[in-house]
Amino acid sequence: MAASHAERNGAAARFRLARRRFLAGGALAMGGAALAGCWKNANLLRSADAHPADYPTVAAVNEMGRLLRARSGGRLALKTYAGGQLGAEKDTLEIAILGGLDFTRVSIAPLSAVAEEAIVPTLPFLFRDARHMRAALDGPPGRKILAALEPHGLIGLCFYDAGARSFYTRGRRIERPEDLKGLKIRVMNSDMFVAMVEALGGDAVPMPYGEVYQGMLQGVVDGAENNWPSYESSRHFEVAPVYSLTRHVMAPEALLMSAKRWRKLSASDQDLIRECAADSVPFMRALWDERSRQAEARLRAAGVEIVAPDPAPFVEAVRPVWDRYLTKPALRALAEEIRDMRAADA
Repeated sequence: MAASHAERNGAAARFRLARRRFLAGGALAMGGAALAGCWKNANLLRSADAHPADYPTVAAVNEMGRLLRARSGGRLALKTYAGGQLGAEKDTLEIAILGGLDFTRVSIAPLSAVAEEAIVPTLPFLFRDARHMRAALDGPPGRKILAALEPHGLIGLCFYDAGARSFYTRGRRIERPEDLKGLKIRVMNSDMFVAMVEALGGDAVPMPYGEVYQGMLQGVVDGAENNWPSYESSRHFEVAPVYSLTRHVMAPEALLMSAKRWRKLSASDQDLIRECAADSVPFMRALWDERSRQAEARLRAAGVEIVAPDPAPFVEAVRPVWDRYLTKPALRALAEEIRDMRAADA
């Protein structure tokens, strides 16, 4: 329990330090040239996304903008800056909190430093499948997580899919947790992901995504974990051709709005934005599902070895991770509410 509190306190301290640096350095200047013209038009909303322009989340936000323009009679519009034009996710998150950006799409993991409820959807083996995940995030549990962000300067609008993450390696098949023993596995910079890999017996190596291909090629790491589209588009399969379908995490992505900007809107415009954001979700999921199918087909055609392990030993091995991060009764209750959703609900 002490370790868990220390990690959370450390994350919160880093977040506060980043905010102070952000303010002291005049960080609203980030992307200033791109945003300067937009400030002149109060009805032109701005959104940022680190993903490239053709990514499903970017397309979904653009669809939200199209709906917003149509349903407001052209009064409200939205412009998306994709491909990290306004900085990495942690940067755009800060800008949005401070009111310098209207919307940002971020992965859920960094939000746990803002609101602890956001850690729940990142728990390993929380969701049984995509249907379960979508039902939970569209329903009361998801609304609780989004609502927890508002006191911290963010309005949670909706969740987008990020697929199921599985392990891939340079050669070893991962059929049981013990198969990870001795393997150096790249993970994103997340205490939760480090704890998960270590609980499964591997050696977790936090590493920037852009360094993973070279890292595996040179043997710095023996493998990584990600979804079908990322595994394919990054061409990681060229150096790590064994993909083991553990599906250990289905952490979503979130579309957020600056609370400062939100409070300047009329109640009817707030309702309209929520409505358009919600309607962008099925649009995004259709794109995501098709992209995932295409990526899997291309990978199978390329000769990637697909392994389908029994998930039960993996689920058992990560139980200590749940205990480590669910130290507060409210967090455990939220996780159990999601876990125990009936098949009819999901």
